[in-house]
Amino acid sequence: MNTQLFRTTFIATLIVQAFSFSNTAAAADKIIKIDGSSTVYPITEAVAEEFQRSKGIKVTVGESGTGGGFKKFCRGETDISDASRPITQKEIDLCKEGGVQFIELPVAFDALTVVVNGKNDWVKQLSVAELKKIWEPNSSVKNWKQVNATFPDKAMNLYGPGTSSGTFDYFTEAVNGKSKASRKDYTPSEDDNVLVQGVSGNVGGLAYFGLAYYLENTDKLRAVPIVAKEGGKAVLPSEATVMDGTYQPLARPLFIYVNATSAAFKPEVKAFINFYLENAPELVKEVKYVPLPKEDYEAVKTHFKAMKPGTGFNGTSEVGIKITDLLSRIK
Repeated sequence: MNTQLFRTTFIATLIVQAFSFSNTAAAADKIIKIDGSSTVYPITEAVAEEFQRSKGIKVTVGESGTGGGFKKFCRGETDISDASRPITQKEIDLCKEGGVQFIELPVAFDALTVVVNGKNDWVKQLSVAELKKIWEPNSSVKNWKQVNATFPDKAMNLYGPGTSSGTFDYFTEAVNGKSKASRKDYTPSEDDNVLVQGVSGNVGGLAYFGLAYYLENTDKLRAVPIVAKEGGKAVLPSEATVMDGTYQPLARPLFIYVNATSAAFKPEVKAFINFYLENAPELVKEVKYVPLPKEDYEAVKTHFKAMKPGTGFNGTSEVGIKITDLLSRIK
């Protein structure tokens, strides 16, 4: 081959490869990466599907659990992290080490739902004190009669979220008084559908997870009314009881955490968050979660527009926090 022709062809090939790489890199830049809570996953997935349909920008949504999601997020591997509880101090430090600033955005409410098998006809209600008796560290409860003398002498089989789950953190905080304080001899899973299958296949089963997963399986499971304090009224989880504040202490806010750099320098990420907050009221209800009040969504939009990094918590979960109070703490 003529040397000049070879050189020209080689250079042309390099130009084509460089152009192709540039286009690939540009396309890659348009991918919004999300991971985290399996509880928040249905909301974010619903938003992502609508956003992709209307904007044509790819969004990937994983569900490795709140803790697993924060590990990726704080390493800068994702743009957004779904979380079913606030970021912990350990995770705040991890993000600081990774040079990741974050914007904390509440997006919905959830009601942690205690469920039993649909054929369980003896549990009419459970108090928080009884839940603690069942789930506290080193609990010796193996039988329903050990919980309440009126219950039958029947084996109790427990199912619950894994230890990296935000649901696990919040439930243990609300019931046992300390995050992650729990008995260990239960069947754990980050996949809520596995917990549903466990209880639905065992008459003596008991589990806890987000309200949406219960509402999808009412033909197999029964939600247990919860008594917050001795002498109080037993309350079932629902949109109404979450909104009026009577479902305590198991009602909680759900969050997305946004990488502040992604929000500032990736227009597609900023567009996605604005789309998320604008469409959340409708899509949150569609996937059977509880939307924030309208005024709270407006406050969250204002907060995101101001791009204020940080958290309204001090590295621990807080039961019963109001959204407006939370946002006002972030200065």
